[in-house]
Amino acid sequence: MKDTLVLDIETSNTFADVGRDNFRALDISVVGLYSYNRNEFLTFESRELDRVGDLLKDTGLLIGFAITRFDLPVMAKHFDFDIFSIPKIDLLDEIELFSGKRIGLDLLARENLGYGKSGSGLEAPVLFEQGKIQELKEYCLNDVRVTKEIYELARSRGYLMVPQRDGGEPVRVHFDWRQKLLYQRLF
Repeated sequence: MKDTLVLDIETSNTFADVGRDNFRALDISVVGLYSYNRNEFLTFESRELDRVGDLLKDTGLLIGFAITRFDLPVMAKHFDFDIFSIPKIDLLDEIELFSGKRIGLDLLARENLGYGKSGSGLEAPVLFEQGKIQELKEYCLNDVRVTKEIYELARSRGYLMVPQRDGGEPVRVHFDWRQKLLYQRLF
């Protein structure tokens, strides 16, 4: 059976360095994954992207937070296959589709899990520049863990509570991923 992967990447530079929406100019520093088939968290440095590609080729479902808007466009230049063709559940896209609003991973995690992220993605290039690669990997894997736990919570109970930026009551957003999950089991 094809694997299900939870994905997050970190970059060694930012849009402030390369220009707004210039995804091709962003450089990957670390890729973090959780493999359901292996029941294992994995990290890869930029020099190991061929191994990431091998895992992605055998993926039936890719799960992430803002992967459609960020991770996949940054990663696309590194592979000789269409990374966008992998079936995916992008939690941010799903929330925006049903609620009409975007929310950060940290706020979503705090509302649903009772804890948030370990830092900000803008810290990743600084960690890379300082040579703190192990700390960078840990930060990336923390985002993978948080995303995995939010996904599993949404899958098990069928909804997430989405906090409102104006401080209003959280909104219950329902999910139905049966079609995507069925597709993943078929291949």
